[in-house]
Amino acid sequence: MRRRPNYLAGAGSLVWLVLVGLPLYVMLAATLRTRQDYAQNGPVSFPDTFTLDNFTGAFDSGFGQYFLNTLVVTACVIGIVLLLVPPLAYAIVRSRGRATSAIFRLFLLGLAIPAQAVIVPMFYLISEAGLYDNLLGVILPTAAFCLPMSALILSGAMRDISPELYEAMAMDGATPRRMFFQLVLPLSRGGLSTIVVFSALQAWNGFLFPLVLTQSDATKVVTLGLYDFQTEHGIDIPGLLGAVVLSMVPILLVYLFARRALVQGLMGVGGK
Repeated sequence: MRRRPNYLAGAGSLVWLVLVGLPLYVMLAATLRTRQDYAQNGPVSFPDTFTLDNFTGAFDSGFGQYFLNTLVVTACVIGIVLLLVPPLAYAIVRSRGRATSAIFRLFLLGLAIPAQAVIVPMFYLISEAGLYDNLLGVILPTAAFCLPMSALILSGAMRDISPELYEAMAMDGATPRRMFFQLVLPLSRGGLSTIVVFSALQAWNGFLFPLVLTQSDATKVVTLGLYDFQTEHGIDIPGLLGAVVLSMVPILLVYLFARRALVQGLMGVGGK
């Protein structure tokens, strides 16, 4: 039996495509236009001439240093999370001790504490430690605020591993350390990818900690560097959007390489 086409669903899809595609077109088209062309013809018009000056100008204005600083912060935050969270999640799942349960509850308590509520004591703590205006002073609190959610996500992924697999490895004489490296980590790829993407997003898009805990251009990150396109005479919108597009590329690459495992991790199947 031939099914009739669903015109209502098609119309809804077309409306959704316009709602999503129009902002993307405006942003990408603006990055290829001059500031004068953008001001005269408006944001929706097609560019008269194409130029890459918005991208090259962003790096000439120091955006390359901000980009590098953000890469360092993001890589270090991901490294700290991957170093601390997997063994912690493994202990939470496999241990039945009260101390482990108490630590897990303490981590869950961290989910209820917003960064804005502790930014003042964090400022004094970082200053007393001699880390003010230092990338390490941004990396440590950013990683600390990523740990609770990452531990919750990864422990949920590890709980999906069948107990029979642990028993089979134990019968073969495997130690807990061997189980962790040869069983738990390979079957937790989805959860690991999820916390990598989550940590990368938190670090790359971080604004509050860099704003309060850094000062000089040498430690400025991408989110703060976007302010450079705003002057007392106005905003260089094509240049600003060019910098925004450049800042999106690393996160998009992380997502493209980890999207399959990320979806599996969010579905709670632990990458199996």
